Amino acid sequence: MTETPPNAETRQPKIVTAAMLVIGNEILSGRTRDANMHYLSGRLTELGIRLMEARVVPDIEAMIVAAVNELRSRYDYVFTSGGIGPTHDDITADSIAKAFGVGIDIHPEARRRLEAHYEPGMLNAARLRMARVPDTATLIDNPVSAAPGFRIGNVMVMAGVPAIFQAMVASVAPTLVGGDRLLSRTIVAQVPEGAVAESLGALQQTYPDVDMGSYPAFRGGKASTAIVLRSTDAGRLEAAASAMHAIFRQLGGEPVENEIV
Repeated sequence: MTETPPNAETRQPKIVTAAMLVIGNEILSGRTRDANMHYLSGRLTELGIRLMEARVVPDIEAMIVAAVNELRSRYDYVFTSGGIGPTHDDITADSIAKAFGVGIDIHPEARRRLEAHYEPGMLNAARLRMARVPDTATLIDNPVSAAPGFRIGNVMVMAGVPAIFQAMVASVAPTLVGGDRLLSRTIVAQVPEGAVAESLGALQQTYPDVDMGSYPAFRGGKASTAIVLRSTDAGRLEAAASAMHAIFRQLGGEPVENEIV
């Protein structure tokens, strides 16, 4: 078993954090299932950015403003989804402007993109609402349906439709500055969680710099436990994973990896 001294770290990892704010009554009512958080968390992990918090708020201006201001002061990046369409209840852009204390108006470039996208005479007043952008904001490209998102400060404001949200994430990703990438190992064995809990607690004390999570499940009709280990240090992660393999074997389980939890 590979062993690394508990205090083998040579430097503190660079940690960059993010939050997601999902906006819309349809999410809270259960009519629409949010699919964007799962996608965003995966992309951010690839970029070395840790999604630390996710919230859902209704289409109520005061709640959007309060959530945006709290999250943008706490995390390096904030990503919002929903509420930037053409209807009366799409109030995200106005709420973001209010949160930043700036005005909002038709953005000339956003208008140009919509004019190029729609047939002549089809860009009505409702659709033109999608060109309203807070002052000082920059546009986020939308190659799917033209209507752009926008970025103001550390807040990225994007559509709620998954295909458009994903396209906007791809547009903004090159501008994001990440930290040390969080590496992960998942180790599963047919050992009940209660049987492994004490040893896992001791392992966490030995490797305080490795995040450890325990997830019970039933596999093949038998109680199983998946241990997820995360660290920015590949050596420390390998040492903790080797120790976890040994623990499972001592408890009578045969550990396997690369299973989805």
